[in-house]
Amino acid sequence: MSQRKYRAAIIGTGAIANAHAKAVLGSGRASLVAVADVDAARAGEFAAKYDVPHSHASAEELLRDQEVDFVHLCTPPQLHAPLALACLEAGVTALVEKPPTLSLAEFDTLVEAERRSTAHVATVLQHRFGAGALRLRRLADSGELGRPLLATCLTQWYRDADYYAVPWRGTWESEGGGPTMGHGIHQFDLLFSVLGPWREVTAVAARQARDVDTEDVSMALVTFESGAVATIVNSVVSPRQTSQLRFDYEHASVEVEHLYGYTDDDWTVTPAPGHEKVASLWAQDHSDEPSGHGGWFAAVLDALDQGQAPPVTASDTRRTMEFIAALYASSFTGERVRSGQITADSPFARSMEGTGAPWEKVRNP
Repeated sequence: MSQRKYRAAIIGTGAIANAHAKAVLGSGRASLVAVADVDAARAGEFAAKYDVPHSHASAEELLRDQEVDFVHLCTPPQLHAPLALACLEAGVTALVEKPPTLSLAEFDTLVEAERRSTAHVATVLQHRFGAGALRLRRLADSGELGRPLLATCLTQWYRDADYYAVPWRGTWESEGGGPTMGHGIHQFDLLFSVLGPWREVTAVAARQARDVDTEDVSMALVTFESGAVATIVNSVVSPRQTSQLRFDYEHASVEVEHLYGYTDDDWTVTPAPGHEKVASLWAQDHSDEPSGHGGWFAAVLDALDQGQAPPVTASDTRRTMEFIAALYASSFTGERVRSGQITADSPFARSMEGTGAPWEKVRNP
């Protein structure tokens, strides 16, 4: 176990901040020393709830007055990039909730700032760190599963009108996109962490039912550098909510179905004939721990102990952000989009909306 005790802070004390506070306090390796929120009363209540000694009414005040090793950014998405830049300029590592930025260009600005800083920027994509995902990557990398052939990735959730009554939700200017950006990102980021670099995408996006400017449904066909192919579905209009991933390898099918976090009990492995060994390998090291912020945060601390950049690193996150931009570009232009095709001068680099969604705006940013 690490001998170092890290000092953490949280900026933004809305709902997701509770998961971060519990991860910090449950680690035994870090203390939560400060919080900040533009709503000073809410920041004070949050600090009292988790016995945090310092509460601030602004991020600037926190970064000026507190000595911390890293900051958890739990604000609405449009604030992620400017706050992460402020952290990097202060030499403080930023752990940024998803989506990390509103656009690929904005993300590249963070990457450049990280190069000039002594600190790091990392994205909170916690489903990479559940026991099942770790085991799957280990077996895949060892060759026990054979070649990856086919995958499906479904995020079919339900968000009603009350959910979108929050002013910053449902607009390109403040949320950056719809379920592709804010919901499905967990599942397809896990998909990419297993299957590796994607090569090209053909996609559609639609506004089916919600009174928003962004899409409420998207679907994509993806080809990977390995030759594997996948379908990805992102939805907030699905009454029976589910999160599903299925990987078909030469030697086995590996599946998980959950909603907002999985345990080993949510995974199923079906060996191909003659490869029954895969089932016994999967059954080793069974874990009852759910995927979530705790496992991700432990991986962050392990990396910092070793003097390494915390996960998920900028290079890992960029692959996922580029895919999102490519999905929107394919959807709104009707063209197949290849990895690397969205260059700095592309409208889809500057905004996920790019050349414009093919439906009328209904909200004022």
